[in-house]
Amino acid sequence: MRPHLRTCSRLSPRALLTLTWALGALCLPLTAQACATCGCSLSTDAAMGYSAASGWRVNLQYDYINQSQLRSGTGSVSASSVAALNPAANQEVEHDTINRYTTLGLSYSPNSDWSLNLQIPYIDRSHSTYGAATPDQLTADNLSGATLRGLGDIKLIGSFQGLLPTHNLGVQLGVKLPTGRYGGPNADGTGTVGRDPIAFSSGPSAGQLVDTSLQPGTGSTDLIVGAYYYQPLSQDFDGFVNGQFQSAVAHKLDSPGADYRPGNLASLSFGVRYEAHPDWVPQLQVNLTRKSHDQGALADTTDTAGTVAYLSPGLSVTVDKGWQAYGFVQLPVYSQLDGYQLFPHWTASLGISTAF
Repeated sequence: MRPHLRTCSRLSPRALLTLTWALGALCLPLTAQACATCGCSLSTDAAMGYSAASGWRVNLQYDYINQSQLRSGTGSVSASSVAALNPAANQEVEHDTINRYTTLGLSYSPNSDWSLNLQIPYIDRSHSTYGAATPDQLTADNLSGATLRGLGDIKLIGSFQGLLPTHNLGVQLGVKLPTGRYGGPNADGTGTVGRDPIAFSSGPSAGQLVDTSLQPGTGSTDLIVGAYYYQPLSQDFDGFVNGQFQSAVAHKLDSPGADYRPGNLASLSFGVRYEAHPDWVPQLQVNLTRKSHDQGALADTTDTAGTVAYLSPGLSVTVDKGWQAYGFVQLPVYSQLDGYQLFPHWTASLGISTAF
C-alpha cells in the first residue's frame, strides 16, 4: 500500500534549508539539450503519487510531442518569413518534428529512506526540413525527411527521503549515460562524427546526416541533481513541488572542430491532486523548463535555447490491485525561444504502473 500523504509534517529548519538550496539552485541563470521543447516535462512521480513504501515499482510511459509550428521569442512565425532571411542568413527552415517516447522505469526501494530509479527510453522521431530554403523553395520537392529510432540515453537516479520522519521530502542525485546513437555531420559537412548517427532517407538531403541535436542520444554523460516535497493542503487536496537540474560533465564529441556539448536543462513542477476518491485522482500540474544553448562546432547554438511553461491537467486511476494508469495533456501557456524553433500545440502522456 502507498502511504497516505496526510501523514506529512512541517519542515524542520534543517530540512527547509536543504529544500531551499536544492530548488533555489534550479532557478539560477543557465548557460540545454537539443531544442527547447523536444522532451516531456511532466512529473511522472507526482502523477502516480509519491511513495515511501519499500519494494519494486515498474512504470511504462508513452509521450507524444508533435512540434508543428515555428516560433521565435514569444510568438509564432511563418515558414516564408524565416525563408526570407536566406540566402544571406543560411537559416534552416524546419517543417515538423514528431517525437514518440516510450520509457520503461524500474524503481527499487530497500527501505523508506532510499530508492533507485532506472529510466530506459526508446526514441521514435520523424523530422522534416526545407533546409536553408528561400521563399520560392518551400515546396514538397525540397522537403527532406528522416526517421530516427532507437534506444535513447539511459538515466539512473538515486533518491534519499529520510530527512523527515514522514519521508515527504527527498533529494536526488543521478547520471545520464551516452547509450543512444549520437553524432552527425562534421563542421564542414564532409564526414561523419559520433557513433552510428542517422541520415535523411528522402528529399534533397537523402544520405546526409541529421543534425547532432536530433539524434537519439547526445553522446554525453550528464549529472542530475534534484529535490521534491509533497504534503496535504486540505482534507481532499495534496500539493507537491519538485525540480531537477541536468548538465553534461563529459562528452564523447570533444575533438577540436568536431565537438558537441548539449546545453543544461532545468525543470520545476508544482501542482495539486484531488484525493477525495482514492481510485481516481484528478490532478493539475504546472511544468516549467529552461534549456540553454548547445555548445561546440557541431551544435546549432542559435536555435536550441528557451524557456517554456505548460499547464497539465490529468487523471490517475486504479485499474486493479497494485496497478495504476494515468493520462495527461500538456498545454503550452508560455514560450520564450531563441532563434527559430519548432513548438507543439499540445503534448500527451499515458502511463501504467505497478508496485510489488
